[in-house]
Amino acid sequence: MKTIIVNQPGDVQVIERDMPVRKPGEALLKVLYGGICGSDLGTYRGTFAYADYPRIPGHEFSAEIVEIDDNPQGLKPGMVVTANPYFNCGHCYSCERGLLNCCEHNETLGCQRDGVFSEYVTLPVERLYDGKGLPAKTLAVIEPFCISYHGVSRAGIKPGNKVLIVGAGTIGTLASIAAKSKGAEVYICDLAREKVDYAVQTFGLAGGIVNTGDDQAFLKQCMDITTGNGFDVTIEAVGTPATFQNCIDAAAFGGNVVLIGVGKKNMDFNFTIIQKKELNIFGSRNALKKDFLELIDLVKAGGVDLEKIITNTYSLDDAPRAFNDFDKNAAHMLKVIIKF
Repeated sequence: MKTIIVNQPGDVQVIERDMPVRKPGEALLKVLYGGICGSDLGTYRGTFAYADYPRIPGHEFSAEIVEIDDNPQGLKPGMVVTANPYFNCGHCYSCERGLLNCCEHNETLGCQRDGVFSEYVTLPVERLYDGKGLPAKTLAVIEPFCISYHGVSRAGIKPGNKVLIVGAGTIGTLASIAAKSKGAEVYICDLAREKVDYAVQTFGLAGGIVNTGDDQAFLKQCMDITTGNGFDVTIEAVGTPATFQNCIDAAAFGGNVVLIGVGKKNMDFNFTIIQKKELNIFGSRNALKKDFLELIDLVKAGGVDLEKIITNTYSLDDAPRAFNDFDKNAAHMLKVIIKF
């Protein structure tokens, strides 16, 4: 079978390797579509905090069940599924408290362990979720939606809240959709005007901010939008010190700040602003089983057209070009999908 591998930063290949052997409690899956996550792009660029090499990327996907034993979920060969890709240890303090998404020893497919960008993979049956008839291409985007949805859930958004999403990539745009679904007045910010305009126009957001790097101009736009108050909620979906600072600065006194983005750089800032504003700052990592189940139902009910987030589709053999194009044109591309 064919497998995509990142040998080192900037070096992606499609190689031949043996088919996986299914173990008891696992299903053999034929991968249908896989999305290139920001973490996969970071692995390609050498900027992802959790990357090592060589690495098979991929954890956003849909697949057809080829072989599976009888199971309580009622999953059978021929069904199209997605999966929870965050492997928790089961014995750390977080796991003991049921916080499986932030396991101290978490290993996410494609990050700390090899991912699913192969024609066939095996996974534990309990990690699989029935796609309930959703198109395979749509189902491949459920996992990043879960990442965004989980972060938005941490924010405690109330109807009518003014919310700023910093970052108009896939995770930020999906976070804007999730925040809007909770009744918020949502604005999105990015360096790339094209991405801001696409998110606002495609998903009916309240407005957008193009941040040119001028902090004073950025803050003035935020204050103009909120009549000088700042945003009730700000959500960081990039993973840089500058964008986290944007979220701190744009938040209202008593506001909530959520960090979804992952980065490697340290930050130096006047932390007393947290005390002065009495900010509530939340980290958001991965997602929970309930997020997957709720969002599959939400999309199935027609609440969100997830395929609008997909801007580019490549074949498996074109995977090296997909990574290179995404790297060079990230300002013009949202979700990049590989068809297996």
